[in-house]
Amino acid sequence: MATLSFEPLTFDDIPEDERPSLLQALVPVVGMLVFLSVGVIWLGLDPQLPLLWGIILTGVVGRYWLGLPWKRLSEGIRDGINMGMSALLILLVVYMLISTWTAAGTIPALIYYGLDILSPAVFLPAAAILSAIVAFAVGSSWTTAATLGVAFIGIGSGLGMPAPMTAGAVLSGSYTGDKISPFSDTTNLAAAVTNTELMTHVRTMRVGTSIAFALSLVGYGVLGLSASGAIPAGRVAEIQSAVVGAYSVTPLVFFPLLVTFVLALRGYPALPSIIAGVVAGTLTQLFVQGPVALDTFVGAWNVAFAGTSPSTGVEMVDSLLASGGLLGSSWTMTVILASLSLGGILERTGCIAVIAHHLRRVLTSVASLTAGTAVSALTMNAIAADQYMSIVVPGMSFRGLYDEFDLESRNLSRAVEAAGTTTSALIPWGTGGAYMADVLGVPTLSYAPYYFLGLLSPLILIAMGLTGWRITKQGEDTRAGLRGAVASISDDD
Repeated sequence: MATLSFEPLTFDDIPEDERPSLLQALVPVVGMLVFLSVGVIWLGLDPQLPLLWGIILTGVVGRYWLGLPWKRLSEGIRDGINMGMSALLILLVVYMLISTWTAAGTIPALIYYGLDILSPAVFLPAAAILSAIVAFAVGSSWTTAATLGVAFIGIGSGLGMPAPMTAGAVLSGSYTGDKISPFSDTTNLAAAVTNTELMTHVRTMRVGTSIAFALSLVGYGVLGLSASGAIPAGRVAEIQSAVVGAYSVTPLVFFPLLVTFVLALRGYPALPSIIAGVVAGTLTQLFVQGPVALDTFVGAWNVAFAGTSPSTGVEMVDSLLASGGLLGSSWTMTVILASLSLGGILERTGCIAVIAHHLRRVLTSVASLTAGTAVSALTMNAIAADQYMSIVVPGMSFRGLYDEFDLESRNLSRAVEAAGTTTSALIPWGTGGAYMADVLGVPTLSYAPYYFLGLLSPLILIAMGLTGWRITKQGEDTRAGLRGAVASISDDD
């Protein structure tokens, strides 16, 4: 389960003489959005520099407009980084995992066999379903995307499927399994910050998530039929020949996959499970791809550090199987570090708490409360650039308001996850978007139109709020959906 090293500030926590006005709170937030728009879209800069500008602007506002000491602002940056430390550590190890599994032949073998089993017409729905199953079992969308997702990108390329479509299907499946898995860190976090029993939260998430996933599968079925055509003659055979020529493709190469997923299924946290996968991948590379010798031992561990650059004789296969290792994580790591730093300093200045407080004042019905929670979670993903903050801040800020509306806490836990976690992969500068774009090799804005679950999940949540369906009052059973809908409509009137 994800834990936080600090409690985010609430409006009442801030002394009146240090509390920013709404205007003061909006200045660094709007400034950050302007910086990102101008820097990334117009000037073509990588997001690290616009994020740095946002940190500077927030620091200046906090020190010279609000009068906060530098020490408090720097503590905010530190706490923001600490909050995402587990994700950063996982990210570092995942880069080593991808490289060692490639060198071990695990990912090449998945591509080889996948080309035999799957056809273009059913590929996208199949990729989504298999990703959902694995993510549910291991409790991690990140692990699923970095392992099975990478393989699906390769299989899809061999079948002539555009990579953004494949990435969208993988992410829809990965986040579906993650959201309804009791092993997921964000699922546990959403239950914890809203004071909801874990399995109650999981059951509450299943209906909306299942509807969004079912609609996504329909969309992928249509895309598969429209995007699939005749596979160029010899393409599959060419790719498979290139793989077999460079790697020993046997059932033994799936040993790292088996180790990682068995540990995850047995309840081990993501980090040790992935580390075990790195070790298993290195051993498989030594004993299966061999030969076993001192120089190959050193070379195998260098793969984890520096990545892979295979020479199979087929350019597309070389591109698919090239990986950066630990060294290749620097771009994504710096984006995430800058994003977490910005989120931390915005939180410490009180800007986030003030904006959340004023947002609460305009929420006068169950429908507007549900929509407001969704907007707040999505906004936190954009501002703080971290999925944990998109759960924690709305979850803690709106708990009292849900009580005032006599709503069960499960409504809040569902709202922050449905609109927070699932949309994190849509923010290019956020932890989710930067990570997924890098491990899948597809820019965030390219796969975003095909990441149907992330687009549908908040909309279905808002529709539930508007109709009152599955909105439960305190002491009311979830099966009384029709009564809830009638009550909600009456309240709005």
